[in-house]
Amino acid sequence: MPRPKKWRKVCGLPGSSQFGPLNVPLNQNIVMMTVDEYETIRLIDLAGFTQEECAEKMSIARTTVQRIYNDARKKLADSLVNGKTLVIKGGDYKLCDGLEEACDCGGCYRHRYGREFDHKG
Repeated sequence: MPRPKKWRKVCGLPGSSQFGPLNVPLNQNIVMMTVDEYETIRLIDLAGFTQEECAEKMSIARTTVQRIYNDARKKLADSLVNGKTLVIKGGDYKLCDGLEEACDCGGCYRHRYGREFDHKG
């Protein structure tokens, strides 16, 4: 019997779920990214979290974050380099309710406000 999948905590859904070249009609050149893959990109690349911090926020193991993040980056690169439409949907996730003390996000996209950053430049 396979092991049940663990739900990944996601702070919020993307504002847009489809991205791609403007000069090409939507066709079979589609790359599917899951919501949990999107969340790892958001937390690590945009919010500046480490993989360990991302794992804590998503309530999963760091090795799982590393695998999800690597898959997400490959999909993002495939979309950008090969001019494919990127569609974000599905995956094994549950939305954060913002009520957990460890979350400290207030519902969506507020992780970075409760964290200190080293701004250089």
